[in-house]
Amino acid sequence: MLIPMTRDAKWMHVAAVCAFLAAPTPNMALNAQGLESQKAIDTIIGSDVEEEEVRAADDSDRIVAAIENALAASSDVRKTSSLEKVDIVFLPDAADNGLPPPIDAALKKHEKEVADLRKELEGNAMLFHAIDSRSVLMRDVLAVEFDGQKSVVIYAAAKPSK
Repeated sequence: MLIPMTRDAKWMHVAAVCAFLAAPTPNMALNAQGLESQKAIDTIIGSDVEEEEVRAADDSDRIVAAIENALAASSDVRKTSSLEKVDIVFLPDAADNGLPPPIDAALKKHEKEVADLRKELEGNAMLFHAIDSRSVLMRDVLAVEFDGQKSVVIYAAAKPSK
């Protein structure tokens, strides 16, 4: 004897069958653009990414000014979709020995603005991948300094990856 099904019950069965068939798919590769190749990263970034190392104490005035400008930099990060140059400035001495007092004081004073800046950087695919491609953790980013609309300097209390 057949029991008639309501329309809702039929859809429930269809949904269950689809879920059953979809269960093994997490092991399948996604069709999205991967970040395993340098070509894919370069395409997303679309800008020259340069690196340099400086002592934090030697550039502390400039870094402090960039930290104090974090709110405006967050807005610029949000609006940025293309740049000619991304310069990541590593501060290896700050990574090893801690930040110089003026930079540390500025970070504490502008803690919320710097946290917001880091969130905006995470939300900007181009800048995030520029930072990530150099193995810089977002928590190590101290400040961002825009040079007009064409380039940006990102200060990080980190060592360059070798």
